[in-house]
Amino acid sequence: LDHTLTQGVISGLGREVRSPTGRPITNVIQTDAAINPGNSGGPLLDSSGRLIGMNTAIYSPSGASSGVGFAIPVDTLAAVVSALIEFGRVARPVLGVTFLGAQQARALGIEKGVLVLSAPADGPAASAGVRGTSRSSDGALTLGDVIVDVDGKTISTEADLFKALDARRPGDAVKVTVARGQRVSADGAPDDVVTVTIPLTVTLGAADDVRV
Repeated sequence: LDHTLTQGVISGLGREVRSPTGRPITNVIQTDAAINPGNSGGPLLDSSGRLIGMNTAIYSPSGASSGVGFAIPVDTLAAVVSALIEFGRVARPVLGVTFLGAQQARALGIEKGVLVLSAPADGPAASAGVRGTSRSSDGALTLGDVIVDVDGKTISTEADLFKALDARRPGDAVKVTVARGQRVSADGAPDDVVTVTIPLTVTLGAADDVRV
């Protein structure tokens, strides 16, 4: 379906979709124009032929190329393209932690926040004192720090954490509030939780589907 042109209307602005890695893509354009296989990365044009976005995904209950399409707005593209031209890549800030998904964390009694599973010793989070989850010699599970706030923004899920980081640049210093000290004993009873504020210097790391 090369050189195919489809048409439709802009049916929504400021939408949010998830990338294959689970990272939220915010402020996307919603359209009902058909997006065919291979159209990802193609232009979304207005009626005057001006570029307004880049097609990136489609939600189709039937599995066909019809449904609700999503495009990244041109303002976002401009910032990314500028970085690619200048540096050859887009540098995204990361804390340097692995975390437990919100659904699994709820099973441990964590109603909000992001539970840190590990903070590699060579990462910025570990250097700032962030602790990961561990198990003691008696078999009790000591939960790692739970990130509940970044620069004054409440963190309830990993999506909130991604959004907070996306607003920063590598090398920026951010204040991270964590709930620390929860120990789950053999009978399942949690111990005390102490909240501390830790300033972190966020640097670019290996951003994959579990490290942010």
